[in-house]
Amino acid sequence: MITERKKILVTGVAGFLGSNYLTKCLKEGHEVVGLDNLSMGMLENIQDNLNNKNFTFVKGDVLDTNLINNLDDDFDVIVHLAAFKIPRYGNAVDTLKINSKGSENMLELAKKLKCKFVLASTSDVYGMSPDIPFKEDGNCLIGDSKVPRWAYAVSKLFDEHLALAYMEDYDFPVVILRFFGSYGPNQNLSWWGGPQSVFIDCILNNKEIPIHGDGLQTRTFTFVEDTVAGIYAATMKPEANGEIFNIGANEEITILELANMLKRISDEPTTSEVKLIPYNEISAGRKYQDVMRRVPDNTKAERILGIKAQTSLEEGLRITFNWQKSVSLQKV
Repeated sequence: MITERKKILVTGVAGFLGSNYLTKCLKEGHEVVGLDNLSMGMLENIQDNLNNKNFTFVKGDVLDTNLINNLDDDFDVIVHLAAFKIPRYGNAVDTLKINSKGSENMLELAKKLKCKFVLASTSDVYGMSPDIPFKEDGNCLIGDSKVPRWAYAVSKLFDEHLALAYMEDYDFPVVILRFFGSYGPNQNLSWWGGPQSVFIDCILNNKEIPIHGDGLQTRTFTFVEDTVAGIYAATMKPEANGEIFNIGANEEITILELANMLKRISDEPTTSEVKLIPYNEISAGRKYQDVMRRVPDNTKAERILGIKAQTSLEEGLRITFNWQKSVSLQKV
């Protein structure tokens, strides 16, 4: 148990990371107020915690300034996880507005309360940087503005700069976390949740496994417990204040290898085969740019936060596959 009990406001609490982080905080004895408009998050994700005396759920939007102004005034930390994600096929306006204005509203609350602010960012901000592994003080190389996917990266990069500017001008601590491919129980089951979500669904339903491009692009995937360990350490450790951290695993794998690994560990009599889809077919004829390698340098997180990914990719995918299979069976 903890030595110092904190009161934590978590935005996006019913989402994938939010719900898992909530469970961790309650287990450690903290008090949590969770905010979520349930546009992407689900009450099922936090159902087991709704009756916990240390948890209060508020259905609401980070864009609702009246609601935010009426929240409690004694938070020790705000953990801002709510966001609108990659606009592969559109929704760039929502992505840019929700992420920028939502973060501004929550930073205003942190400014008023003079409390710590932990911002969820993304490995996407590194863009197409050739400098592998990505280091927190490395360059961010964003692609063509006519490519919709960069709207998400730009929105989170703006959030980072805004948070650091608020810290400098208004004197409250900020921590920025760049996540790398989190996956696990409670993940979204669409592309929003990552390729592993879609691949598992295809294997369970004997559908073709769609892979964009030639499938040789690489990623690292981080089991949710390891991601949550990073968020929690950043929340609790004063040494993290003012810093940017990569939060991710180092096990690099191609997307094609990911699909084949999931087929192998599924123990399912599946007929699913990989289907390679040219980039021009996934973007309605518009230009599309992909990131060919995305690997974090975790030296800083290990040194300051004291965390390192503990779950191998194969182990984590087995847990995730079995969870997603049980969810699918419940829906039948």
